[in-house]
Amino acid sequence: MGKVIGIDLGTTNSCVAVMEGKNPKVIENAEGVRTTPSMVAFTEDGERLVGQSAKRQAVTNPKDTLFAIKRLIGRTFADPTTTKDKEMVPYSIINSGNGDAGWKRAARNIRRHRFLPSFCKK
Repeated sequence: MGKVIGIDLGTTNSCVAVMEGKNPKVIENAEGVRTTPSMVAFTEDGERLVGQSAKRQAVTNPKDTLFAIKRLIGRTFADPTTTKDKEMVPYSIINSGNGDAGWKRAARNIRRHRFLPSFCKK
């Protein structure tokens, strides 16, 4: 039988586990930690940072560091929760053109219509 992988995509932290026999085993990230901050950052030179490295630079690059982005999944720009969230985060939450909530990069003025897993690849 193949292995089963479980992903806990949390608003603050995420983790991954694999079933080994009858027991789950949480997989450590590259830094040896079992949870990873659910954060993605984009630098001015186009580098994409994920997890702890994104969190480390959030103070110096707040407008291009996405956190709690999971709260926007499935929400429209006009949703009252989105309106409230816009006041609580330093990055720009925008109308993506079809009424959905999206975000806008500050460094390069690029619009993103959806949050896709491919943005998180290192």
